Amino acid sequence: MNRSAPYTTALMDALAGRDVRILAAWQDPQDPRDATIVLRRSVGLPEALVWDEETGLRAGRFVKGRQGERTELADAVYLGGGLLPDPQEAVRRFLAGAGGPRVVYRRHTDTRDGFEDYLRARVREIYGLDL
Repeated sequence: MNRSAPYTTALMDALAGRDVRILAAWQDPQDPRDATIVLRRSVGLPEALVWDEETGLRAGRFVKGRQGERTELADAVYLGGGLLPDPQEAVRRFLAGAGGPRVVYRRHTDTRDGFEDYLRARVREIYGLDL
């Protein structure tokens, strides 16, 4: 259920030292699985990075959310790079204000599409962990 947690941790690690303060983070294992990182840059309103297993990573101004409730963003932009974009590259794109169109890479109901194997491989690649 929380197999994406190491990926979320990698995103938070990529934010370290970037003049960003992480305010909260949570995993939501409900369909579709998603994770939220709420943060604040040195100036401005709280923002969030939200990952989900259908559209990948998006960012925007944090409106509301908590574990068990879908996170709402204002002015959301999708960061591209597939379902599990490289954490360093994703953070670079976020901080630069880059964005792209919403792409649905898969449906969470597609349980035999190979995503679980891909997720395990990415976690192994990023952290050297086997799930």
